[in-house]
Amino acid sequence: MALGLEGKKAIVSEVNDIAKDALSAVVAEYRGLTVEDMTALRVKAREANVYVRVVRNTLARRAVEDTEFACMQEALTGPLVYAFSIDAPGAAARLFKDFAKENDKLAVTGIAIGGELHGPERLDAVAALPTKDEAIASLMMVMNGPITKLARTLNEVPSKITRVMAAVRDQKEAA
Repeated sequence: MALGLEGKKAIVSEVNDIAKDALSAVVAEYRGLTVEDMTALRVKAREANVYVRVVRNTLARRAVEDTEFACMQEALTGPLVYAFSIDAPGAAARLFKDFAKENDKLAVTGIAIGGELHGPERLDAVAALPTKDEAIASLMMVMNGPITKLARTLNEVPSKITRVMAAVRDQKEAA
């Protein structure tokens, strides 16, 4: 059954709402994937908090029109599955990268992040972006480094004095 005008408007509105809040988007050709494969992809996407949807390209163009993903318009050709990262900028790229290892029929065609369109060669770089928790942990390690080094340095002065006094004592006992 064909999709009516109201159904099309609902899809455009839903995808637009997701795209406005998303951090990055990845589009991939899914030609040749089975229903079971697509279901497995959707399950993994839900676990990673990634919005995955198959949408007609004309509707997708309208949906991303007023968002930072408008740069994707030229990459929207062929049968595509759209993934929008909600929490972490690399989540959708990581999802497609991991899924493509198992299914060679999934081919990434474009990645949009920060209002710029990137080709599939940037998939590994975007997938390697840290999650929010990983970024905070890295920042805390960087901030903790100088303080730890200062504490070790300050602790070294009394330790040296103690070692010198122990060496003098041992020397006097030996003599």
